[in-house]
Amino acid sequence: MRVALFVTCLGDTLFPQTGKAVVDVLERLGHEVVFPREQTCCGQLHANSGYRDEARALARRFARVFGEYEAVVAPSSSCVGMVREIYPDLDPALGELGSRVFELSELLVRRLGVEDVGASFPHRVTYHPTCHSLRVTHVGDAPLRLLRAVRGLELVELPDAEECCGFGGTFAVKNAETSSAMLADKCRHVAASGASVCTAVDGSCLMQIGGGLSRARAGVRALHLAEILAS
Repeated sequence: MRVALFVTCLGDTLFPQTGKAVVDVLERLGHEVVFPREQTCCGQLHANSGYRDEARALARRFARVFGEYEAVVAPSSSCVGMVREIYPDLDPALGELGSRVFELSELLVRRLGVEDVGASFPHRVTYHPTCHSLRVTHVGDAPLRLLRAVRGLELVELPDAEECCGFGGTFAVKNAETSSAMLADKCRHVAASGASVCTAVDGSCLMQIGGGLSRARAGVRALHLAEILAS
């Protein structure tokens, strides 16, 4: 399959290694990955902040850049959720696009029928199901099925796993005290799991959790699912 990579703003700016990991995993499985250089933001930040005209322009640009591809993959359920849920509201003509845009784990498990990607990662890992992956893209247990197939990986349960980490994009800025309290709870649960690595399918949440764990000197690192699968 020929797959286009939508790397996302956060990935391009702060976590380029995650995008590279997505490419490594898909190429290992025999798929061709292309990177449209014209891509920009999906417009989620603009839409969430009330700038609908600007968000609509970015949505239409996304459609022009990625419209020709059979499948588009992104290491972010948040951005995928934007394409699926918000684009049709911004412009009904974009409704069909969402069926071809996937978060990595659902592309692998549901579209390609793959659970074992040939990874090896001998560490104790806990999984944080992000809000968008739970409630918007509904990836279900796809990330867990992929993790269970990784050689040497010990998957441990995260207490109160479905509680938000407190990031929420601009929420963390506009409601900093509440966000910090939510993050403290999440970091405490991650530490209680006994894991050495916390993983998720959204780099934004991992940035939030990783920062909290680092400041707390918890001895746990945050790592995107794609990077584990590429190992």
